[in-house]
Amino acid sequence: MDRKADTIGARIRYWRMRRGGMTQAVLAGLAGVSQAYVSQVESGRKTIDRRSTLVAIAAALQVTVADLLGQGTESGDPARERAAECVPAIWSALIEIEDGERRAMTRTRDEVAAGIARADELRTRSNYPAMARLLPGLLLDAAALGGTVLAQVAYQASTCLRNLGYRHLALNAARVAVVAAEDVEESAWIGASRFAYTQSLPIESALVAARAADRSLAELQANAADERVRQMLGQLHLSAALTSTVSGRPDVARDHLSEAAREAATLGDPSDGAGFNGCGFGPTNVKLWEMSIAAEQGEHGRVIELSRTVRPQVLAASIRQQSYWLDLGRALAESGRRDAEALSAFVRAEQAAPAPFALNPLARDAVVAIAQRAKRRAIPNDLRLLAGRMGINLAS
Repeated sequence: MDRKADTIGARIRYWRMRRGGMTQAVLAGLAGVSQAYVSQVESGRKTIDRRSTLVAIAAALQVTVADLLGQGTESGDPARERAAECVPAIWSALIEIEDGERRAMTRTRDEVAAGIARADELRTRSNYPAMARLLPGLLLDAAALGGTVLAQVAYQASTCLRNLGYRHLALNAARVAVVAAEDVEESAWIGASRFAYTQSLPIESALVAARAADRSLAELQANAADERVRQMLGQLHLSAALTSTVSGRPDVARDHLSEAAREAATLGDPSDGAGFNGCGFGPTNVKLWEMSIAAEQGEHGRVIELSRTVRPQVLAASIRQQSYWLDLGRALAESGRRDAEALSAFVRAEQAAPAPFALNPLARDAVVAIAQRAKRRAIPNDLRLLAGRMGINLAS
């Protein structure tokens, strides 16, 4: 197998050796895991299935989780490289907006609305590289209009940048969205923008994200008569449930998940599969987040059990469908001797959202781990083809 696959395990070993040749046993002790686990992760035979474990290992190595994930450093994917060419212009636009500068519009209001609709269409399909090319000019024109128009485009920018691996810039965009929505006191967009903010915070800041969601929930509750606000309250509960799980507060997480489920039961799934701002909040989305939370808790059997009750295709956003298949695939791979089923799930995840799947370091590691376990046998052709599309070269 080509070691250029650059797995999380390979990066852990790199940083461990940079720390004065720290042994696996020392790293394991600092991170609260076993030496055998570190060994399996470094060799690529096992994946890291919990965000909290990533945080612990990164802290022990005195690096960021982004360093271990290699976010922002991947190359070789043409679509991502084209998107990367747009990132400096997006960053420049965000700086200009945050500094209060406003240019004259280069298009009409109707043309801005059409640009927003096109960006939303690309977001629904998870085509973030194509979306990135629209954003520099769209942000500057939206800034001239301000209010909910700027909040919406900045939200789009935050989502796009986060999924391309530029989380620090996604946070800038989310802050722009929050300020724009608060300027016009638009509660639904305040909720959406604050949700984008919690999503953009690094994994290490899970507790900060949970507390930010709590504050937003308290402030928005007075406007819960608006169905759009209720959808965003539900999303904020889901965000708080996951981040509370990551930060080691399972009881708080259960309370937030229960509140989200209660809200979803009264709203139902959105009739168009999207709902306000494409959030897709409803019973199906709650189940998808519940799968992710079970995965974070290492409850692989629970993930598989939940998957039998979910029909992700009722939601329009392909990233939610990918989330279903990716969480299921990782649970199947971790549960033992179900690699063939896991591979099938990963192929479905890639079909749902090709670009995000190829860029997802956890997906890459899972594919490499399956290949490592298959080394004693013939590597299945489907696995070889999937790895090839992700830029991973599996030697014969």
